[in-house]
Amino acid sequence: MRVVIAGVAGVGKSTVLDIVSSRSGYTVKNFGSVMLDLAISSNLVKDRDEIRKLPVERQIELQRSASQKLGTMDNIIIDTHMSIKSPGGYLPGLPEWVLRELNVSSYFLIEADPKEIKKRREEDPTRHRDDDTIDDIYEHQMVNRQFAISYSVFSGATVNFITNPTGHPELAAENIIRRLA
Repeated sequence: MRVVIAGVAGVGKSTVLDIVSSRSGYTVKNFGSVMLDLAISSNLVKDRDEIRKLPVERQIELQRSASQKLGTMDNIIIDTHMSIKSPGGYLPGLPEWVLRELNVSSYFLIEADPKEIKKRREEDPTRHRDDDTIDDIYEHQMVNRQFAISYSVFSGATVNFITNPTGHPELAAENIIRRLA
């Protein structure tokens, strides 16, 4: 079984996924990392930041290759984005050709209170994140919901909304694990 788990920056997804992977039979695979490994092995880039500078056609080829690779694996959680906020608007994190190759059975969207997400972003000096307002964060979470539902219509997979409560990521993780069973 393959599932997708996503959430906006600062929602605590990495923390929740660490717990899920340690307590379940699932391995977490980051979609972007698979793309990076493929790009490096093809001598296209040296680091992640160079991927977005490749021609769009090459990026799409990498997406397809990563999707094909992940689509053959079982009992994995694919860590990726439902949508990507860009200066020109929201982009699908899982275009049609990715959905077709992945053939996931369920989408999970980790969410938290936008005020808490903003606070988490401000307290994390290791990351450079957009200076979004609480309203921007709320909007992105709602857009992610809409993308997840759209993906479900295309793929027939279930959609799950998981709350990551402040200070208790294990509750979100247990909620996911119950639904994976």
